[in-house]
Amino acid sequence: MKKFLFFDVDGTLYDSNKQLPKSAKEAIFKARENGHEIAIATGRAPFMIQSLLDELKIDTFVTFNGQYVVYKGKVIFTDQIPKDTLQKILNYGEKNEHPFVFINDVEMIATAPNYTSISESLATLHYPYPAINASYYLQTPVYQTLLFAKQQEQQHYEKEFPTVQFIRWHENSCDMLPAGGSKARGIQKLIEYINFPMEDVIAFGDGLNDIEMLSSVGFSVAMGNGHEKAKAAASYIAKSVDEDGLANAMKDLRLI
Repeated sequence: MKKFLFFDVDGTLYDSNKQLPKSAKEAIFKARENGHEIAIATGRAPFMIQSLLDELKIDTFVTFNGQYVVYKGKVIFTDQIPKDTLQKILNYGEKNEHPFVFINDVEMIATAPNYTSISESLATLHYPYPAINASYYLQTPVYQTLLFAKQQEQQHYEKEFPTVQFIRWHENSCDMLPAGGSKARGIQKLIEYINFPMEDVIAFGDGLNDIEMLSSVGFSVAMGNGHEKAKAAASYIAKSVDEDGLANAMKDLRLI
């Protein structure tokens, strides 16, 4: 029976060295040959995964943790934090000396230069320090904003701005999303668009931003290297991505 497979990128497709294991690539192509639909579901922006999309020949993806959804090359759903709300958050951040990075489908732009928190966080994604333009969000759509603050500081933002979600992905940074935004919602928008049954959707992930996705689809796989909360939300726990966990899980599920 045909399944729709959604794969997280970091820690799921990409190993601890930010490389795509040969076994994972072969498994993706084999699953497609077997008639299954393949898609990406990531917190990254489209431009940040373009090489992966090209390598795996994928044109369907949920990016920005559900804020920008594309099906077979066509944008079918987008969402943003309202600009007036974002302005208030930026003002609050400026008072606390917290920088931000704006991201849309083609680039990322920082609000201020020379912050170690930005350079260290983006280095884990193999991205350099962005160009600077503090008013960028007023000039172009921004589908995701990164706040650079510690966990305890994030809690103050959550209290001040209840209509925004703050999802941590690094000790120095968290994603900011509209309330209700998630990979799960992005997947829901996509399968509604093509009238595909949720019970035949399988999601693979490892992080805190995968929990809603893993909880909402028909069947879910958490990587062995994943966060304990992600594992608790999953139907099945695979081996680590560094141990060919993705390919082995797909074999166990008879997808390949």
